[in-house]
Amino acid sequence: MEIKKVGVVGCGLMGGGITEVCARAGYPVVVLEVAQQFLDKGMSNITSSLQKAVKREKITEEDKEATLGRIRGTLNTDDFKDCDLVIEAAIENLEEKKRIFAGLDKVCTPHAFLASNTSCLSILDMAMTTNRPSQVLGLHFFSPVPVMRLVEIVKTLVTSDEAIDTARVFCKSIDKETVLCQDTPGFIANRLSMVYLIYTIRFYEQGMATKEDIDRTMRLGLNHPMGPLELADFIGLDTVYYILCAMFEELKDPLFAPPTILKKMVTAGHLGRKTGKGFYDYR
Repeated sequence: MEIKKVGVVGCGLMGGGITEVCARAGYPVVVLEVAQQFLDKGMSNITSSLQKAVKREKITEEDKEATLGRIRGTLNTDDFKDCDLVIEAAIENLEEKKRIFAGLDKVCTPHAFLASNTSCLSILDMAMTTNRPSQVLGLHFFSPVPVMRLVEIVKTLVTSDEAIDTARVFCKSIDKETVLCQDTPGFIANRLSMVYLIYTIRFYEQGMATKEDIDRTMRLGLNHPMGPLELADFIGLDTVYYILCAMFEELKDPLFAPPTILKKMVTAGHLGRKTGKGFYDYR
């Protein structure tokens, strides 16, 4: 099936980025938020991102205006009724996502595909709240969405081949590369990268080296573009913590038990770049 109109649930960092890349590719996009203040902030961030692309000469001023013209913000889920694909990018909480999918199933046209941008939670659990589980899949984008080329397509036990094929074609149309993975905690990227991050955080917590020397070693010694503690700050320490909690809950593997220092930093509101302080101070 051809995707002609896209819906996005959430206009935060990920939802706004997904909205932008879809609109830049020519799709009309409806983006939903729970309150006008969040919608206004999200739209402002999309406009700023497009303006940066203009300054870098990636797009023209005309392209920017045309892209913004394809985006419609809303506070009403009913506005997804004529979308062919709706991508959920809400908070990483399974019960909330299940509620969203049950609601989408009621308002979306029967042929529509429903996708989650979750980075670690069970797609099947979301799918089974709907009457169309074969049309539900994962589309895990990476941050920042306009820059990162990869999308993980996540297939559940009941996702149809048509849904996967449609997702592949859609992702190619928005200039993204894809990998196919099973509906397992963390999928590919986070299942592997969280091992790296959690071991690094424990290594730092045990006082084995300073954060600066840890990151410098990985940047200069192994040619990583960013050190692991810098990366954790960039992702958001709350996001890292919630991913680890979800993976530990599902797998019961002590490897993924969140380090104490990470839990305390999240409790204190030291979430990384987005709050101005994490492992490093950005204020």
